[in-house]
Amino acid sequence: MSVPRRPIRKVLIANRGEIAVRVIRGCHEMGIATVAVYSDVDRRSLHVRMAMEAVCIGPAPSAQSYLRGDRILEVAQETGADAIHPGYGFLSENADFARAVQAAGLVWIGPPASAIDAMGSKTESRARMAAAGVPVVPGTKAALQSLEEARQVAEDVGYPVMLKAAAGGGGKGMRRVFSAEELAGAFRAARSEAASSFGDDAVYIEKLILEPRHVEVQVLADAHGNVVHLFERDCSIQRRNQKVVEETPCPVLSPETREAMAQVACRAAEAVDYEGAGTVEFLYGADGSFYFLEMNTRLQVEHPITEMVTGVDLVKAQLRVAGGEPLWFEQSDLVQRGHAIELRVYAEDPTQNWAPSPGPVPGYREPGGPWVRVDSAMYAGAEVPVHYDPMVAKLVVWGADRADAIERSDRALREYRVRGIHTTIPFFRALLRDPDFVSGDYSTAFLDADRMARLCDDMGDPDPIAASLAALVHAYERDLKAGGRSPAQGRDTNRWKWSFR
Repeated sequence: MSVPRRPIRKVLIANRGEIAVRVIRGCHEMGIATVAVYSDVDRRSLHVRMAMEAVCIGPAPSAQSYLRGDRILEVAQETGADAIHPGYGFLSENADFARAVQAAGLVWIGPPASAIDAMGSKTESRARMAAAGVPVVPGTKAALQSLEEARQVAEDVGYPVMLKAAAGGGGKGMRRVFSAEELAGAFRAARSEAASSFGDDAVYIEKLILEPRHVEVQVLADAHGNVVHLFERDCSIQRRNQKVVEETPCPVLSPETREAMAQVACRAAEAVDYEGAGTVEFLYGADGSFYFLEMNTRLQVEHPITEMVTGVDLVKAQLRVAGGEPLWFEQSDLVQRGHAIELRVYAEDPTQNWAPSPGPVPGYREPGGPWVRVDSAMYAGAEVPVHYDPMVAKLVVWGADRADAIERSDRALREYRVRGIHTTIPFFRALLRDPDFVSGDYSTAFLDADRMARLCDDMGDPDPIAASLAALVHAYERDLKAGGRSPAQGRDTNRWKWSFR
């Protein structure tokens, strides 16, 4: 069902956390009313407080709340919302939900369901891209039917290979295979994880490009046939196939390769009649070759760094395009200015194999200053629940060049304070001091076991003032627990002065 394009008056945000806050802010700047949805445990969340209306949609588990498309549509009708923004994750790449939104007469702030279908299946997207002349990693264009077929394909493309879930992403259902002896076990494990994560056990094979960089291109398209790119982002610093640091521009791309990659990304979007904001991801080899990896048919977590170097507000762009507006700029109007870095602050402990660290946050203070941005839904007194992704915030920093951005990022991390939980803040401070990161010489294999051990050893706070204050507080609390000592007759009774002589 085709929905007539019209200006958007009220948006329901079908998400939570920092991305819900981000969308609410964009809507309010444009004079658009907002409706938040939330689960029981998110009742006190910041996005609930910021929206003009908020409705509880169910218990904490996502399957009973944020993945309940039927309930979300009910709330949209009850509140008079005329559009739904899905953010990222949850229902953002669910083509059936996109169709249901439009069938209900609402505006879907995202690409057409047909584009989500085409790019949601990794096998179909590979076939589509190959047909459009987009370079793809050698491998299968359809899901594997059996272990025997997997063995044959692996022999044809040559080891090492990567088994990947056809229906998913986010590192789920992926297995590296370096020899024929490893294939059977990896095949079973990949199918099992794919089935449990996505309800579909289909997997396919592609050639494993050893130690590539993960480079993606932001695209933006309207309903009038216009497609532009907003340059690239390097997302190679990953753990468990999940991004933790992104930057733009990519430190190693030549102008010629950057332009070629961007043009291929636009061609990929045009091949599926794309609309809205999307991201085309590539593997970039050490020899300068690049291959299509996948397309994310939604707003990316790392979109702020693109906003920082281009000046384009991607959330507002999504809203305007969804309302039927043609793009208000051309490719020649877009330039990259300076360098931006995003650090994903997670409630995790890197020293304990990235173990989640949920819980209450009694103290919270974000950094500030020139060209420092924090996208977050956190505040002092909030809590990181166990039920969802443990990301606390995205620290986004701009600099005149890469060295300037790194220096400013370190300063911002020194100011950042989160009490009550472990976070990745100390890890990022160590990472920014790593010589290979500083030089830009890294790949998706950067955070291997040896480097993780070195970075974790280097996570101690080198700030002597902070260390001294910590020692003072520790000694003071120790003496209180011990019952204290009585000062000698006639001595100064100021406890702080006396305790630390």
